[in-house]
Amino acid sequence: MQTASKKVINGWAMYDWANSVYNLVITSTIFPAYYEAVTGDGNDATLNDTVKLFGREFVNTSLYNYSLAVAFFIVAIMSPILSSIADYKGNKKQFLFFFCTMGSLACSAMYFFDKTNLVYGLCCLIIACIGFWSSLVFYNSYLPEIAAPEDQDKVSAKGFAMGYIGSVILQLICFVFVMSPQTFGIDGSKAAQISFLLVGIWWWGFGQLALSKLPPGKPSEHKRNEGSILTNGYKELNKVLKQLKELPVLKTYLAAFFFYNMGVQTVMLAATLYGKSELNIPTTNLIIAILIIQIVAVPGAYLIAKLSEKIGNFRALMFTILFWIILCVDGYFIPRNGITQFYTLAILVGFVMGGIQSLSRSTYAKLMPVTKDTTSFFSFYDVTEKIAIVIGMLSFGYINELTGSQRNSILALVTFFLIGFFLLLVAMKRQKTELA
Repeated sequence: MQTASKKVINGWAMYDWANSVYNLVITSTIFPAYYEAVTGDGNDATLNDTVKLFGREFVNTSLYNYSLAVAFFIVAIMSPILSSIADYKGNKKQFLFFFCTMGSLACSAMYFFDKTNLVYGLCCLIIACIGFWSSLVFYNSYLPEIAAPEDQDKVSAKGFAMGYIGSVILQLICFVFVMSPQTFGIDGSKAAQISFLLVGIWWWGFGQLALSKLPPGKPSEHKRNEGSILTNGYKELNKVLKQLKELPVLKTYLAAFFFYNMGVQTVMLAATLYGKSELNIPTTNLIIAILIIQIVAVPGAYLIAKLSEKIGNFRALMFTILFWIILCVDGYFIPRNGITQFYTLAILVGFVMGGIQSLSRSTYAKLMPVTKDTTSFFSFYDVTEKIAIVIGMLSFGYINELTGSQRNSILALVTFFLIGFFLLLVAMKRQKTELA
């Protein structure tokens, strides 16, 4: 196949520009800091603030992690049904629009979240998370349809790079509101709430521009009246699972991805609250650190893609995993109020954060067998990713509550990275055997 026109490729990458503001503002910077502020006791000396919900007392950061775990579990359950409908009817573009709208509206609704309505805020968080990650099922499935195998690493990296650039631009706008609210005659809380509203507007607006450039999905050649459309997705996952038995390299790669991505995503989702509550890093410094990550991640994504061209995808992934292990250990030893060390860690994380996500996606696309049901295969990839995140977030929150420190949770993630590394080594050896 030939890679699609520049117009289509840019349109596809534009959706990353649109939705990555959720990842930066809601997941990584302003919302976690705002959540910690409205659920905390206001005393920086308190290591673990608690909140009461549904008759149980939770560490506030653990409750945040559990809420995200619920959202990812829902996404994992929904993905097979959604991909089934998209594959059989060829309407992945309509689903991309639906979840773009759902997620952006939930972000905008966070404008009304304050200390008086914790359940409402958590519900908005869960819905926004579902909208973001569900839309990625359909977004990712476009990659093998619009890019030839030899161009997939480059196109995938372009998407991540566009996402980082777009998210940084909006983050800087929000930064002005949060850091100087008095200039606009508002307080800090209102500035954060305005930021959530801007995320929703940005995501939806640029999302429509991206959708206008993407081609419509093509219906699967399978019989549409074969079984129930609500169960076909799970049947398709079962078919993919059966095919994996005949694809040892892809099967081993997915197992490796399951474990190392458990570590990557948990670090990314929990990093801000770790910096805020465990390391007592001020909100201003947290936002600056996350901005550094986003800026460094752009060249990082391209450098990792270049590295994969020279040494191969598996070796490049193993290199980044070893780097992640070093970063987790370093994060464990950062002292409380260690702002300089936190900045250094942010720079290093940035170089491998985008690269490992981009390369993981394109490696999977390369290892996939020739098929027209790309959404089913990417749904399997998506379910694998989400279940890993559920386990990662639950374990991170539970270890924090059990031991009283998020440092132990960070250190425990090293185990996931190590398992992923050794499984990648096995996958690489199996690939060499097949090619011999």
